[in-house]
Amino acid sequence: MGPRLKLFLPLILFAMMAITLFRGLSLDPSEMPSALIDRPFPAFNLPRLGGPGLLSQADLEGQVSLLNVWATWCVACRVEHPYLKQLAQRGIPLFGINYKDNDADAQRWLDELGDPYRFNIADHEGTLGLDLGVYGAPETYLVDATGVIQYRHVGVVDEKVWKTVLEPLYQSLTVESGAQ
Repeated sequence: MGPRLKLFLPLILFAMMAITLFRGLSLDPSEMPSALIDRPFPAFNLPRLGGPGLLSQADLEGQVSLLNVWATWCVACRVEHPYLKQLAQRGIPLFGINYKDNDADAQRWLDELGDPYRFNIADHEGTLGLDLGVYGAPETYLVDATGVIQYRHVGVVDEKVWKTVLEPLYQSLTVESGAQ
């Protein structure tokens, strides 16, 4: 390598790194792929938030449902919470995974803001979140009646996300399973 080329090597490396980082900024985090699509919901035995007993993946089977990963420390979770309450009022089966949170804080949140969930799984250590490949809260999983993950949404669920993405998938799976 010539002496002049050595002078330009740092510039070339910087340019390559800048292009790679710039490309990363253009990615949409809500389109992060999940290796669990079309696979059974991960096995777990975790406590029920605010109640006795353990919950397992068997408690999720038998109906098409949404599983929402949330936490009291998550600002975006507070933004999506009112819309989740609307979905629950419409009869959409919604289950919560309280992710790396304090039970007392989580129960206070639900008491103050309302509880849209049929039950909440207390994932204190984040083990279920790790098995799901959770990047952070909120994330929402659409699970079919047999307990197989069909879709994953990263970010806030709002009217637009529900109408354009989740509702059509939910309706299709509900028809397939024969449930209403």
